[in-house]
Amino acid sequence: MSSYADRLKALREQLKRDRLDGFVVPLTDEHMSEYVGAYAQRLAWLTGFQGSAGAAVVLPDEAAIFTDGRYTLQVRQQVSADDWQYVSVPAISMAEWLGDHAPDGGRIGYDPWLHTRAWVMEARKELAEKGAELVAVDTNPIDSVWPDQPAPSDARLSVHDDAAAGKASAAKRAEIADWLAERKADAVVLSALDSIAWAFNIRGDDVSHTPVALAYAIVNSDGTADLFVAPEKMTEAVAQHLGNAIRVHPRAAFAPALMAFRDKRVAADPERAVAAIFDALESGGAKVLSLRDPIVLAKALKNPAEIAGHKAAQARDGAALARFLKWFEETAPAGGLTEMSAADKLREFRDATGLLKDLSFDTISATGPNGAIPHYKVTAESSLPIQLGQLYLVDSGGQYADGTTDVTRVMPVGEAAEEMKDRFTRVLKGHIAIATATFPAGTCGAQLDSFARAPLWEVGLDFGHGTGHGVGAYLSVHEGPQRIAQPYYPGGQSLEPLKAGMFLSNEPGYYKTGEFGIRIENLVLIVEKHIPGSEQQMLGFETLTFAPIERTLILPNLLTQNELAWLNEYHSRVVQIIGPKLDAEERRWLEAKCAPVS
Repeated sequence: MSSYADRLKALREQLKRDRLDGFVVPLTDEHMSEYVGAYAQRLAWLTGFQGSAGAAVVLPDEAAIFTDGRYTLQVRQQVSADDWQYVSVPAISMAEWLGDHAPDGGRIGYDPWLHTRAWVMEARKELAEKGAELVAVDTNPIDSVWPDQPAPSDARLSVHDDAAAGKASAAKRAEIADWLAERKADAVVLSALDSIAWAFNIRGDDVSHTPVALAYAIVNSDGTADLFVAPEKMTEAVAQHLGNAIRVHPRAAFAPALMAFRDKRVAADPERAVAAIFDALESGGAKVLSLRDPIVLAKALKNPAEIAGHKAAQARDGAALARFLKWFEETAPAGGLTEMSAADKLREFRDATGLLKDLSFDTISATGPNGAIPHYKVTAESSLPIQLGQLYLVDSGGQYADGTTDVTRVMPVGEAAEEMKDRFTRVLKGHIAIATATFPAGTCGAQLDSFARAPLWEVGLDFGHGTGHGVGAYLSVHEGPQRIAQPYYPGGQSLEPLKAGMFLSNEPGYYKTGEFGIRIENLVLIVEKHIPGSEQQMLGFETLTFAPIERTLILPNLLTQNELAWLNEYHSRVVQIIGPKLDAEERRWLEAKCAPVS
């Protein structure tokens, strides 16, 4: 395999052949996905970076990789400083950096199927000040120099049962048609893969850990739709499920179809549809309405069937995690475990449910110093032995047909230091503050974020990631539009009003570089709160995840009586919900783990 330096050199040579003075490499696909198929892992192939968010710019004499605070340590471990500058966003945007570093009069290439129109306009503006131009390429130059680039997945579509979805596709499309009518629009373009999966009640296997299929769709004002997907991905069962109101076309027919809306009003999402979609619609004479994909909010507001399914998945997943935690506590102190072997064992416990479809993301199995990397990804090369005196952080989840889970727990290997216990208890206090929050309808996640940080702020500490993200219903483990994060957090949608029916994660943390990491994560459901005498609608959270929170890491004297009451009630619920799924020995262990803390 060629070295990353060789790959960078090969790309620069290709850029010369293409008469380009630079090229922009985002970590996304034609659907603006966060998690992408192997064929679209261009940033990882070029740089070695394994994170789930980032981008790079390659110029003739310099190159830069752009990451946010979650990856400050990881990018320096995985990407060579000999070849790459590390740039932190949002402090410096990629467009700003281009404006400062691009050669005067240079031609900077970009793939219009991998960027939003807003980014293109911002980059053009920055480059124009140096007399440089942004040039759309027909063929991505990385694809020209990546000799063993995987082909896009040819996995077949599957039907997501209406009973699990809680609403038939026809009913969903009728609601989209109503949305179009309100806006006097003729059609809406759907390019986000989870939106398409939700709208048509289909799932796929084209992206690791996310049950979506590579497809595009157009929903029309009469409720009919056009689905663009590779023919080999169709099955008779899926064709029957889709019915006559959904016309199926080859994926390659999508771009030409966008050119056929002359004088029609067509909605497209400027955040989720790439620049090439807007370009094609406009060149075909369509009147483009830049509007948020109507499915984004509808998908986030879970219906009773999705909530019930999620709770069933959580009970099943919580029991598997409890079995793992028991095994880990009994096995780790003797030595011999590694981050990789522990992650494999956790997968075994989830597989043993008989219902696991996939993990919901690559398990973050991190001990000691690797725990201080919030989005650490264990590999055969990075896997550390798990040793006495360390904290072991495991952030993991499962994809089940009835729900998507995401949970983080921390376990000591032997006795933990007092500093570790103090930090763990402060993170727990922040977690409880979110879990018990009551707030008016219309509140956004940015207004709640400081609740989770306050116990750390009191001693001059903080954590460098958001407090909570949305979660799909047997879909993406990261789902918008809701988020709990500081308002400037990169990629954040933390100004979106929170609404009853949304799922969120609750995951404050603390990370001491080179030593340990702590995160406590449960998923929660936003519910209405009925408060006597209240003069407005109030909301709060119902916790959905049930697994023991490590009691030996808790300093009870740092918890208030109300916090202790929440913890003990939570652990009572853990025993009640996952206890019946365990054998007698496992249940005795669980009951001891969940005994009242005072």
